[in-house]
Amino acid sequence: MLVKTIRTGGDRNLAYLVADPTTAEGIIIDPSFSPQVVARAAEELRLDVRAVFCTHGHADHTNGNRLIRRLLGIEPLLYGDTDPASGEEIRHGFRITVGDLAVEVLHTPGHTDDSICLRIGDAVFTGDTLFVGKVGGTGFGDDALAEYESLHNRLMVLPDHIRVFPGHDYGVAPSSTIGAERTTNPFLLQPDFESFVHLKRTWSQYKLKHGIA
Repeated sequence: MLVKTIRTGGDRNLAYLVADPTTAEGIIIDPSFSPQVVARAAEELRLDVRAVFCTHGHADHTNGNRLIRRLLGIEPLLYGDTDPASGEEIRHGFRITVGDLAVEVLHTPGHTDDSICLRIGDAVFTGDTLFVGKVGGTGFGDDALAEYESLHNRLMVLPDHIRVFPGHDYGVAPSSTIGAERTTNPFLLQPDFESFVHLKRTWSQYKLKHGIA
């Protein structure tokens, strides 16, 4: 599986080209601030782009949608949209096949109600749900609880070897693995939801104490 990471600008936003190298069929994830750069990279790699996904509806992930649509003739898909190829709604468990790759949508509400992650082969593209050593921003109520449940019930059930590619380069590295996050991410090490929220409330002090940027 080919994974090409593209820094698109904005607030350290990351876009991805994911493809089956045998068939050269692929998808784009979160083209955001630089859709022309992403489209050019796909052209240089001679990829047949079959779909474009956005991991959630915030403007820093969707502001390139109009241009990527014009460049490629493909409508970007978000949670709740209808896939024009199959007529199916983009929901948890939705799947498409790209070459020999299965692309599976994981609904992971919390940061936003429409947040999704994309499981493809030995990788998961986590948008703003999970970063390296951090998690997506929420308040301290129902949205935090939704995120906590998404992290533990949708992502931490994946095998340790699964690679993690987030929507921003916010952490100590641009990518990680489920196993590394399970054993080192301070939010995932909290024993319960109350501790998880407490860390969110005191994150600034925690970062200062532990030298986290």
